[in-house]
Amino acid sequence: MKVGFLGLGKLGLPCALAIDMKGHDVLGYDINPSVLQKERVPYKEEGPNGEPSIEPILRASRLRFAKSVREIVEHSEIIFVPIQTPHEDRYEGITRLPGERKDFIYRWLIGGVRNLSEEIAAVGQDRIVVVISTVLPGTMRKHIFPVLNDHVKICYNPFFIAMGTTMRDFLHPELVLLGVRDEQAANRVEAFYKTVIDAPIYRTSIENAEAIKVAYNTYISMKITFANTWMEICHKIPGTDVDALTGALALAHSRIMSPKYLTGGMGDGGGCHPRDNIALSWLARELNLSYDFFESLMTARERQTEWLAELMESFDPPGGERMLKVIVGKSFKPGTNITVGSPAILLKNLLQERGQDVEMYDPYVDVGAPIPRYPASIFLVGTKHPDFVGFRFPKGSIVIDPWRYIPQQPGVKLVSVGRVPVE
Repeated sequence: MKVGFLGLGKLGLPCALAIDMKGHDVLGYDINPSVLQKERVPYKEEGPNGEPSIEPILRASRLRFAKSVREIVEHSEIIFVPIQTPHEDRYEGITRLPGERKDFIYRWLIGGVRNLSEEIAAVGQDRIVVVISTVLPGTMRKHIFPVLNDHVKICYNPFFIAMGTTMRDFLHPELVLLGVRDEQAANRVEAFYKTVIDAPIYRTSIENAEAIKVAYNTYISMKITFANTWMEICHKIPGTDVDALTGALALAHSRIMSPKYLTGGMGDGGGCHPRDNIALSWLARELNLSYDFFESLMTARERQTEWLAELMESFDPPGGERMLKVIVGKSFKPGTNITVGSPAILLKNLLQERGQDVEMYDPYVDVGAPIPRYPASIFLVGTKHPDFVGFRFPKGSIVIDPWRYIPQQPGVKLVSVGRVPVE
């Protein structure tokens, strides 16, 4: 099938490559000309089989790039639209939760769909347009439908992926969520998906699909917040172990469901979860909900991060002296260089707010930079990179490990958060 992508960013490019791998004829376009090349991917993205980078896949692919939106329209039977719907930086989750709340920024999505709709009208033939950008419930009807014409057959199909493993997640999803406005268009999209993946296709209204996508993301936030609450409890009661606790809960597959995201550590991050909670907190206020559950999730995430800051400070020598605070890991999850929404960066900002001298290092973000030579310091592992297992911390240091995977080293005090032995 001839497939088009209007947007080749962190979501669009890996998914376009995945569809190309399945034998479809894929043509992509992006307003950023630097993206339209087959040599370099500026972010760390694993291949579908765990390959360390998708750059070799990109170079070997048949993916072609258009010079205009018109080319995409003339080429494609189905056009996917993964245009960003970002939040302002202060709603990303790396700073304290602002008192003011806002919806996502939709101007790029609206402009891109309007331009696409106009080009489809100019060609004079029907095209199936599949929006995959994350939006709040009601957004498609309010902002996207008004810029369409009768030749645009719209579907809403948000993906359940995580940045850094986008190709693998796209090719092996739990489900395909398909918001339907035009039944014939939805049938065509469903037939396409059956050539690409083996997963249930869940058809529903566009408004339901909008709600399901952000509900999915915020449910993950809830699980992480829950696990981190128990991590703090276990850290304060000797003899308890958060991994033993969550390991037991993970076996309760009938009521608790999957063990994924049910591990004590840092808060959730990335380009979806924190910002979705903050945007839904805005929606809660707009709808005058009886209780703003989403604010509670973000407040808990912030307070739990602040508790880790206090834990670092508790190891300062008595007498008012302060040791250097070092956070190893900047990215929002292991194995990627993407830092958007990183709880480790939130921790750094909270420590600096408290007047602490803080440094950060991440081998995936600071590529090519030499490993800093730190004096004896108070370290915290902010990202569970496997690289840090062999990291040699300076003697006399305190190493705080919220993930409980760093081995003991001579001359170093290791603090495994949530696992305090009985003395």
